[in-house]
Amino acid sequence: MNRISFCLLLAMNYTFNQNAYADVTAAELLEKYDKIMGPAQFESEMDMTSNREDGTSRTYSMKALKSGDDKFRIWFTSPSAVSGQEILRIGDNSWLYLPNLKRASRLANRDSFQGGDFNNSDILRVNYTKDFDGKIITSEDPSSYKLELKSKNKDTSYDLIHLWIAKSNFMPLKGEYFGTSGKKLRSAEFSDVKEYSKSYTRPAKVLMKNEIVPARSSILVVKKIKIDITPAPQKFLQTDLGKG
Repeated sequence: MNRISFCLLLAMNYTFNQNAYADVTAAELLEKYDKIMGPAQFESEMDMTSNREDGTSRTYSMKALKSGDDKFRIWFTSPSAVSGQEILRIGDNSWLYLPNLKRASRLANRDSFQGGDFNNSDILRVNYTKDFDGKIITSEDPSSYKLELKSKNKDTSYDLIHLWIAKSNFMPLKGEYFGTSGKKLRSAEFSDVKEYSKSYTRPAKVLMKNEIVPARSSILVVKKIKIDITPAPQKFLQTDLGKG
């Protein structure tokens, strides 16, 4: 093979490798993220452990049910201090039901989820396609895509997000979350990819670090999840809160 042919072959190979990912758009990557982290419907069992700055920690166990993009419900099963509490989200509105008061109060998206380092929207609302405009930017890791997401909804918890997604399987790898001031508020690591069924695989563990108070962090672990379900509509009515 002469030098010219060899150089042409290298150039063609480089162009092929570049174009292998060129057809993936930011919108498609966001759609893949939403399908992985927030399927259209599911029921699950999860644990969230909050590690506090004083060195103590507390683990919350819960069951969750999701229907479509706008309905989500959680039942807390432990510890005893929160057992019986429920959270219901319908559209942009969320409520916390307290069994001792037998009533529900409104929650804000930006509020801390059970005092941990996830906020309510991190758990109750995963719809980056609807809430953010995205573009692909240069990744420091050639094996991943890097997305820059800019909020298009004033009610979102973050103004800007940097999100890394694996090129091999489109699984999220890590995220950085910024406020309107440009300050980094949180960072996340996604790990322990698990096949829950033949049609559904996702990271089982999300570590959320508090960038304002570095001694704080929270870990969300998805123990079980089923996506081949049809949730009963009444489970997403306020009048059903407290009825199990």
